[in-house]
Amino acid sequence: MKHCKSGRQFGRVASQRKALLSSMLVSLIIHERIETTEAKAKELKSKIDRVITKAKRAEGKDMEIVRKLEATLPIVAIQKIKDELLDRMSKRKSGYTRVIKMSPRKSDGARKAIIEFVDAKKEVKKTIKVDKKTKKSVSEKK
Repeated sequence: MKHCKSGRQFGRVASQRKALLSSMLVSLIIHERIETTEAKAKELKSKIDRVITKAKRAEGKDMEIVRKLEATLPIVAIQKIKDELLDRMSKRKSGYTRVIKMSPRKSDGARKAIIEFVDAKKEVKKTIKVDKKTKKSVSEKK
């Protein structure tokens, strides 16, 4: 029975689960947006919130931030938190990330999701409509 047991198993033993979440945590900090399954994204959301809150409490004291986080994160990720993320997250009390649900994966039907920081830099993609007959963009055609 699952009484008083929290967290997801992901079909892995504890050491593999810990390694998976820590590598995803570092990837999220460095890239600020990753695509994964919905369950992993929801589990990662609680982990990243704890890390950012821990860093915010030690803000202004560089060595204290490093000491608190160096056991779980590499130096590159700690530098990114100190230099960029703490400035953007200073006004927020919690809720630093969002999970955006996507369509299921075609191969196995797993629910996919994107997890990103709320204040992430938006990438604007230009969509160019192409006329199939003339192979020219619609904006060029008069």
